Amino acid sequence: MAIPVIDFSKLSGEDRAKTLALIHNGCEEWGFFQLVNHGISEELLERVKKVSSEFYKLEREENFKTSTTVNLLNELVEKNNRDKVDTVDWEDVYLLSDNNEWPSKTPGFRETMAEYRAQLKKLALKLMEVMDENLGLPKGYMNKAFNGGGGEEETAYFGTKVSHYPPCPQPEMVNGLRAHTDAGGVILLFQDDQVNGLQILKDGEWIDVQPIKNSIVINTGDQIEVLSNGRYKSVWHRVLALPDGNRRSVASFYNPSYKATIAPAQQLVEKSNKEVNQDYPEFVFGDYMCVYTEQKFLPKEPRFQAVKPTVLSPCH
Repeated sequence: MAIPVIDFSKLSGEDRAKTLALIHNGCEEWGFFQLVNHGISEELLERVKKVSSEFYKLEREENFKTSTTVNLLNELVEKNNRDKVDTVDWEDVYLLSDNNEWPSKTPGFRETMAEYRAQLKKLALKLMEVMDENLGLPKGYMNKAFNGGGGEEETAYFGTKVSHYPPCPQPEMVNGLRAHTDAGGVILLFQDDQVNGLQILKDGEWIDVQPIKNSIVINTGDQIEVLSNGRYKSVWHRVLALPDGNRRSVASFYNPSYKATIAPAQQLVEKSNKEVNQDYPEFVFGDYMCVYTEQKFLPKEPRFQAVKPTVLSPCH
């Protein structure tokens, strides 16, 4: 079983209808798919690989060796305790956004990642328009929902997580990244094409997201599930810790603003032939994130219920 691979360039040609159907299937049946010919140049992607790897070696690797994760695993091994560690991840993470300070020691990092993020944001918006079209929603519906109606503080959030999963001496004792669904909207992953490890849960079975050079892996988060009234599900995924290789992962995510109100699209509620009272409540995304922060690695259904208007979220 393999994750669907879709040629995004065919969206503009005579195969548009077929490509729309493939993306719809990827969202509806898988929650994950890979895009090739997505419009981002190979030259830029090669630069992203280069600066990401150099960034880890120059600015992150030494700190990871003395991190809480490494120390915890070493302590358990010394005590001959072989229990699996389920409270930490074998992952080094750095978050890039328009509002935080970026690394400065790695040559070309800032310029390359700024160019890459601009291209990825355009791709995210194109994908959301495709989802609107496939679901029968007005063009721009999802993006408008994410932007909360306007205002500087109500604009959608675009972030990028640069992760590395170094070789792990005891991979059976720790996760690279614990199983979870993503909280936000559209996730665009530029994964390592040499070192695998990413898996999704499909029909009760963990399957690999096969590495394909210079592809972009797409998955839908919890907010797309709500807006689509459950048509497009967010999917459980994880990263394995491995004994060899240093897995690189650059995940970008287009999320609602914290003030945006998220609810199933009324058109999709009406089409479902169910009562208006759906399984997905209307909520403010910031309230959902308060719940998600506490329950990221727990079943997702209770998270949706925890932000019902009648339930007090952990933030308040």
